[in-house]
Amino acid sequence: MTNDKPGHHLYARIFSRRRLVLLTSVAGIAAIVALGGPTGYTHLSLPWMSSARAADAQSQHSAGFADLVAKVKPAVISVRVEMDETSDASDLSSDKEENSPSGPPFEKFFQQHGSDEAPGGMPQRHELIIGAGSGFFISPDGYAVTNDHVVDHARSVQVTTDDGATYKAKVIGTDPKTDLALIKVDGKSSFAYVNFEDHAPRVGDWVVAVGNPFGLGGTVTAGIVSAQGRDIGSGPYDNYIQIDAPINKGNSGGPAFDINGNVIGVNTAIYSPSGGSIGIGFDVPAQTAKAVIAELKDKGVVTRGWLGVQVQPVTTGIADSLGMKKVEGAMVDEPQNGSPAAKAGVHSGDVVTALNGTPIKDSRDLSRKVAALAPGSSVKLDILRNGESKTLTVTLGELPNRKQADAGNREARPDSRSPHIGLRLAPATEVAGSGGKGVVVTGVDPEGSAAEHGFQSGDVIVDVGGKAVGDASDVRNALSEAKSQGKHAVLMRVKTADTMKFVALPIG
Repeated sequence: MTNDKPGHHLYARIFSRRRLVLLTSVAGIAAIVALGGPTGYTHLSLPWMSSARAADAQSQHSAGFADLVAKVKPAVISVRVEMDETSDASDLSSDKEENSPSGPPFEKFFQQHGSDEAPGGMPQRHELIIGAGSGFFISPDGYAVTNDHVVDHARSVQVTTDDGATYKAKVIGTDPKTDLALIKVDGKSSFAYVNFEDHAPRVGDWVVAVGNPFGLGGTVTAGIVSAQGRDIGSGPYDNYIQIDAPINKGNSGGPAFDINGNVIGVNTAIYSPSGGSIGIGFDVPAQTAKAVIAELKDKGVVTRGWLGVQVQPVTTGIADSLGMKKVEGAMVDEPQNGSPAAKAGVHSGDVVTALNGTPIKDSRDLSRKVAALAPGSSVKLDILRNGESKTLTVTLGELPNRKQADAGNREARPDSRSPHIGLRLAPATEVAGSGGKGVVVTGVDPEGSAAEHGFQSGDVIVDVGGKAVGDASDVRNALSEAKSQGKHAVLMRVKTADTMKFVALPIG
């Protein structure tokens, strides 16, 4: 007779291990088993140990993270949001699920449920989307941190504390570029709260995650810090901490703690070919979160320094051709017209090697360092130009806010038939080594649809919709024509460094 009860095989494995322990004890081998824990070893009480001795061993050595969890768990909240599809349903689905960092297998783990029927089975006019995420209080008066992708487009926000109490919350501010948001619960000033850790954790340090996976609030998991400085392609400032503590959909916005009970990161994404946790999670570092949240609390928005250049990493080939001893720095593809960099005399082909005396590792490192500075700051750029080192003084501008720019241009959009795809283009005839046919991609908006479909600087677009293109206006015309015909995507023939391929690019 077959036992099909869930967990049957698990119990069988446990039973087998118990048999193994009994056999080894009969053989007289080892009386103590070392179980890795946050404070050292845990003693296994064996039959010949006195009860007093076993109790003494238990009192001297913690068996796990229970004390830590009891300390921090009251500050962790479940976040429930309601969104009306009629307002931004298409944006909601693309932003939060299909277009998570780089699409599957990277997942932003915000659990959503949709319903288009009333309880009696009658179709509703509006589809109500309900999402479940996580968060944590950072002050006793109700300020809490969660992810931007949890509360973005929310019609209402509700939080549930560890003791089961439910409160309404309002969104104070969001920062899509780091996927962070600040919310506020009013009417109480004695919430349990936690603090951000001031120092980055080490690889191998213990980490405990608390959150609301799959709507199961108050769930605790443990693991270690697996890596730092991860770039998963979700934005221009990627610098994630990688952890192996199991986290799943619904853990979005929840905290990851060190053994002292301080927050080392905000759970944001997982690598998941299957859709569930496989032990590869990504957290926004506490240092980043602390600075962003402080600015959101103060101003409701985050302002960042802006240099105004399209850059790419320095490859081994570039370093060799320029006579550089190290493969480091950020190579300028093109300074934007009227940008702080252009005004300071930065040229295409310059390699930025240091900012205010601090070496630049690569293009993303430059972006992060510039963004961390306030607009109006005066900075020193060390550059390499034609084999010579120079130092330029640049006064940073303010990074344009995409949402504000979109809102400001909304009235003009109906008159513009050219879809925005997030590419900067130049005729191939003007770019050496591009073959002279088509248009060359000289810059890619990391938040645009082109970036999501693999476009990179240096790619050459040969034709769009079956028509040859020679400059940016040809591409715009082809896109506008496809859109006027009711098409949702246009087929592009693209030449990359080593192959020719077709890309179906959405133009909705």
